[in-house]
Amino acid sequence: MRLLPFKVRVIKYVCVGRALGTPVAILLVAVVLLLGCTREASYPNRPISLICPWSAGGGTDRVARQIASQLEREMEVPVNVINATGGGGVTGHTRGALERPDGYSMTMITAEINMLHWRGLTNITYRDYRPLMKVNQDNAAIFVREEAPWENLDDLEQAIRESPGSLQASGTAFGGVWHVSLAGWLLEADLPADAVTWISINGSAPSLQELMAGGVDMVVCSFPEARSLYDAGEIRSLGVMAEERLADQPDIPTFREQGYDWTSQTWRGLAVPNEVPDERYQTLLESVESVITSEEYHRFLKNSGFGSSGQSPEAFLQFLETENQTYGEIFNSQAFAEVVSQRYGPMFFPSIILALMGLIILTLLVTGSLGRRAEADDLKGIDYTHILLLVGAVIFYLLFAEYLGFILTAAFILLLLMWQFHVRWSTALVVVLVIVPLTYQLFAIYLRVPLPWGLLGW
Repeated sequence: MRLLPFKVRVIKYVCVGRALGTPVAILLVAVVLLLGCTREASYPNRPISLICPWSAGGGTDRVARQIASQLEREMEVPVNVINATGGGGVTGHTRGALERPDGYSMTMITAEINMLHWRGLTNITYRDYRPLMKVNQDNAAIFVREEAPWENLDDLEQAIRESPGSLQASGTAFGGVWHVSLAGWLLEADLPADAVTWISINGSAPSLQELMAGGVDMVVCSFPEARSLYDAGEIRSLGVMAEERLADQPDIPTFREQGYDWTSQTWRGLAVPNEVPDERYQTLLESVESVITSEEYHRFLKNSGFGSSGQSPEAFLQFLETENQTYGEIFNSQAFAEVVSQRYGPMFFPSIILALMGLIILTLLVTGSLGRRAEADDLKGIDYTHILLLVGAVIFYLLFAEYLGFILTAAFILLLLMWQFHVRWSTALVVVLVIVPLTYQLFAIYLRVPLPWGLLGW
């Protein structure tokens, strides 16, 4: 057999490789997809997110992290607590309800889920969640600095009467459960609900820091949230809003003992988005139930001073329905009008932006600036092609990302765009192999932005 010259053979192989490049690439993608389809699905097989609507270090965060730690051992996958704060609980509760219903996210919902929509801050309610279990309940208490001049609630009431609005308090965001707790006591004491100025802070931990810095005069929160400062002698409690004295703090009187018929508490519970498949919901429920009923969890509650209040999904759902109705009556009453109202509503700033945009468009119309200039060039056909291609890429991502996953979808779109712009295949492949994984690593791993996993699990 006569051999071809070396140079001729190289050119021949290159030409054949170019001719077969696209079919081979398509074949490889098909093989990968088939492997993904035949892979046995197991749940869970990747990290689970536990969304906490409140700041790190607060009571909700501490309970969430304890449960996450135990769930990791129970489910044998990482469980990451994500503090999605802002908007007085709106951000976290909304994000949790709108998460992908694949069983890889759950939310530590709190009493604010039954308050926010009554105040017109969101349309998210408990009905947007599928409850797992109620995991904890704590009564409110009022805390002041150790050197504060008030020894009891009577002293504090007198100071408020002498100078309404001069004292400042915090513990959570405006209109949150601790704000309502304070407003309820003020109304019980025959004072206006806004006789104490409420400073909106997202969580008890930063509120207590503000108390120690002298930024506020008192903090309303649960006793476990303030326990470290209390045990250190930095703060005192003037009373607890409970039916009876706390078992681990028998020296602190209740509000009723001091002549005020008022109790208030908060609760915490786990829930998932509504459309989570039944089999995955059941797996989560069994794991959560195992954690909540464990000796380790109850020991954590006792040592930290948290109240135990586990409830089944059915009992928890009934509790949510009843409390939602109760808060509806409270926030719609005239007495709580000051608590519900805010100086700036959630649509205040968006309305300003829309008004400015309308003003700009009106100005452009009046001055004729929106008219087409005579010297303007027409778009070339290739420009329309590029625009349609970009729109098609977005539509393709929306339609197929959930099924194929972010990496495969993004890789296909990026290859398609570079092919359209006549980028060499070798360069395009290198760019895709570098850019797509780096993008996924940045957003999904480091920034913890939920990205579609797809049939391959990545």
